Amino acid sequence: MSAPAIISLGCRMNIAESERMRAILAGERDLVVVNSCAVTGEALRQTRQAIRRARRDHPQARLVVTGCAAEIDRAQIGAMDEVDGLVANAAKLDPRSWNVSGDAPPLARQETLARTRAFIAVQNGCDHACTFCVIPQGRGASRSLAIAEVLGEVGQHLAAGAQEVVLTGVDLTSWGHDLPDAPRLGTLVQAILEAYPRLPRLRLSSMDGIEIDPLLFELLAQEPRVMPHLHLSLQHGADLILKRMKRRHSRADAVKLVSRLKALRPEIAVGADLIAGFPTEDAAHHAENLAIIDELDIVHAHIFPYSPRPGTPAARMPQVARDVVKARAADLRARAAARRAAWLGTLVGETLPVLAEHGGTGYAPNYAPVALPQGSIPGTIIDVTPSGLREGLLA
Repeated sequence: MSAPAIISLGCRMNIAESERMRAILAGERDLVVVNSCAVTGEALRQTRQAIRRARRDHPQARLVVTGCAAEIDRAQIGAMDEVDGLVANAAKLDPRSWNVSGDAPPLARQETLARTRAFIAVQNGCDHACTFCVIPQGRGASRSLAIAEVLGEVGQHLAAGAQEVVLTGVDLTSWGHDLPDAPRLGTLVQAILEAYPRLPRLRLSSMDGIEIDPLLFELLAQEPRVMPHLHLSLQHGADLILKRMKRRHSRADAVKLVSRLKALRPEIAVGADLIAGFPTEDAAHHAENLAIIDELDIVHAHIFPYSPRPGTPAARMPQVARDVVKARAADLRARAAARRAAWLGTLVGETLPVLAEHGGTGYAPNYAPVALPQGSIPGTIIDVTPSGLREGLLA
């Protein structure tokens, strides 16, 4: 191999950070970097699997692991025969960690041109203590990019051809609390829209609904360039389980937020993260978890079967049997799939502005996946009127 290979696992933060690493490492040769994830036990298993596969595919390359697993499970990952070295998660965007010069561009131009959407990590770390989560151990305290830094990155991506900017963060809605005067996320979104009036689409990744500030709510509800797509870090539909997770919202908080937004912007599509089989969850709690999918009209569901992570409070709570966890996750996936299929069906015959991506597909503003007409050029926004559904795509 010649140019470095970067394998990104897990969240959109890792995708954004991998793009920065590509720029930093552009001049390196025979190098494989695994940007790992450790959010669940399954994520750690997949990280180890990816490391072994990378070594088989690149037997002569230097293989370095960074990311959350390299921080939280440092001893386990470092002991793998396939691994030549580890780079601390907090240091992976510092050129000095890779022994290269410090004047690398903020993004790899060729990679940006290959992508139609730009993921920009505006916040990192987390100050909360959810009982199931190890991410604060892997990413540290919450910290924010200054507005000027974010605007600079947005400008770089737009100059390279990106048509959509996606703001990401470990705890995105906590952006700004550590900056002078503690601005809220709505201030950053408004600054981007004002600085770049020709930016067609701005999307927000997973958010904590309880932290959505009034300006951000107004922009989500009324600004056409902010995509009608709300993904909530919800986690569960039962109040007692939310309390045991040490979440800061209730079921009613989520219902009220979505109801208010949909009243002002009916086309908004709701996504959510939901955990199945959290410790102490009984059949009634599971029923509430199922019901929240319909009550919030969740059409972009990310379902996670609970798996204990050593060192977290939830790992010491009474556990639900693994077969029950798997069955409940399957229930949630089936309910979510039915809700999504019904929603996609309502979009058949509607003309949608779709951002064309590589591979013959693209996304509508509400993040509905759409099959593109032959000859569609990646990076362009085209109107598509689907006549039906094909393998989960509007077509």
